[in-house]
Amino acid sequence: MSGSRADRRELNKLLAGLEAGDVAVVARIDRVARSTFDLFAIVKSIVDRKAQFRSLAEPWADMSTSTGRLMIAVLGGLADVERDLIRTRTSEGRERAKTRGVKLGREPKLTLQQRGEALARRAAGETLMDIARTYNVSFATISRLKP
Repeated sequence: MSGSRADRRELNKLLAGLEAGDVAVVARIDRVARSTFDLFAIVKSIVDRKAQFRSLAEPWADMSTSTGRLMIAVLGGLADVERDLIRTRTSEGRERAKTRGVKLGREPKLTLQQRGEALARRAAGETLMDIARTYNVSFATISRLKP
């Protein structure tokens, strides 16, 4: 599960199941936490259970040493800044695309003509499910149509 999500069921199960002497292994430290603060909270919960934290990509990230804790703090902070920069650049890119007239998002399932037909059929009293089946779309697609 992505580190950018707050609710990570599998991470919570891992942390709850740790016992003394266990080793929690992650692929990269930037994949386990949303921020430096979050990283330290996760690592602290691991250490509080008398378990160890290891990263495959960053072998120096050994929380049992002061150097490892310092390096995790520095690189965790850098990863946090990098994620923020990516988010900002992505947002700016979307805004530039919109000003150029680029339509973002999925293509509509129904053409303008089909939308008009579906709305007319709704007004005539036909059920939403029957209309949806005709166009091979979901009930929700038809129910969201606005005149």
